[in-house]
Amino acid sequence: MSKPLIPKSSFDFLKLLSKNNNRDWFNAHKERYLSELKHIESFADALVAKMNKDDVIETLSGKKSLHRIYRDVRFSKNKTPYNTHWGGSFTRATKLRRGSYYFHFEPSNSFIAGGFWGPEPSDLKRIRDEFAFDAEPFRKILKNKTFIKTFGTLNGEQIKTTPKGYNANDKAIDLLRYKQFLLIKRFTDKEVLSTDIVKQVNEGFKTMRPFLNYMSDALTTDVNGISTV
Repeated sequence: MSKPLIPKSSFDFLKLLSKNNNRDWFNAHKERYLSELKHIESFADALVAKMNKDDVIETLSGKKSLHRIYRDVRFSKNKTPYNTHWGGSFTRATKLRRGSYYFHFEPSNSFIAGGFWGPEPSDLKRIRDEFAFDAEPFRKILKNKTFIKTFGTLNGEQIKTTPKGYNANDKAIDLLRYKQFLLIKRFTDKEVLSTDIVKQVNEGFKTMRPFLNYMSDALTTDVNGISTV
């Protein structure tokens, strides 16, 4: 019987770290941290290999995709020095593929996510123009049964008013109000520590792909469908 890539000890370490989030404790347990980190690197290596069968990811190194455990506390009220989760992100390669993937593993708070966290003003306008022109192809993606089962609905910050330059009576006004475009799927601890977590995460990212491809097409063409890259 195969062993899970992420063992229970990796979550146990995070639980201890959350209770002892200080440099003295961490330095005293640095070897254990490095040991647990190897499990996460193995997971990320296996994941990126699977992802590249259906997409093109910028890096083939799982290790390079991982986020640092050290927090940047310069502009944060929370001065604890370490993150208490394992996380990593993957950027799609080439200018024609926009969007990115993210995983976050933390006891009782694990999820994968993807999309567009902070679109530049020009990108946001281009997406809105596409919705205003014809939102049905995008709505078809959001209404897909597998999409709904995986992600539920589109997430992200929205404005309460009508964005400047658009009609309040536009039939796509619900979409035009979005400032962020995010998809999130949550996992239980049992799922994260199972033998098929790589497969589960990869399937989630595959279900996300039509959404990312729609956005990529919009962001790499003008309103007439002519390539801008």
